[in-house]
Amino acid sequence: MKTALSIFTFLLLTSGFLQARHVILCGGPALREWEDLREDDRQHDRWWANFVRASTIRIDELRKVHGDNTKVVWIVYKNAYVRRGQEDGKPYTEWIEEQASKRGVTLKWVSTGPQAISAINSQPAGSIKSFDFFGHSNKNCFMLDYGAEVMAASKAWIHETDLKKIRRSVFASKAKCQSWGCFTGESMSAYWKRAIGLPLVGAIGKTDYISVGKGQLPTINGAWTL
Repeated sequence: MKTALSIFTFLLLTSGFLQARHVILCGGPALREWEDLREDDRQHDRWWANFVRASTIRIDELRKVHGDNTKVVWIVYKNAYVRRGQEDGKPYTEWIEEQASKRGVTLKWVSTGPQAISAINSQPAGSIKSFDFFGHSNKNCFMLDYGAEVMAASKAWIHETDLKKIRRSVFASKAKCQSWGCFTGESMSAYWKRAIGLPLVGAIGKTDYISVGKGQLPTINGAWTL
């Protein structure tokens, strides 16, 4: 039965009825109200768009590799951009929607970790060829929110123990998955492999988003691992 399903999925993909897609999960920035109270070396998100700009760099990269018509699903944690937009007096959610429209991607706003998981699970079986996460993280979870509502704390996340709730069947057999958040490779990558059956490239140590302002993907101060 599994063999027949695999053959059917392969035929759908190669015949064009099931379009392969790339999923990008994007967390949100902290409020400056909270970050300015911290020591300089502990502050985050002076620029509101670190994770948004990293996402659009990756989208452009995917289009260069896979063609202008490749399907990209952009899952974005909305609440932080609403709150940071109110703080800065800027329409950040509108700007994100404009970027999605400009690049022809499917934008899915989410407000919780379970909603983000549902957005991933809603993709057709075998269709996800790549997954990228841009946002705050620690070794145990993707933090969709960090410091947007409570100083130095998260109110929306996907914990490594939640990864089993993601349907592994929505991923292609050789899908490439990477977290561009800090410390993911120190624990969460192993949980991802067990839950999804695919490697998750993650960081040992911190990632650095300074390069994003220069049109480059984040760099790392440690090492990448599976």
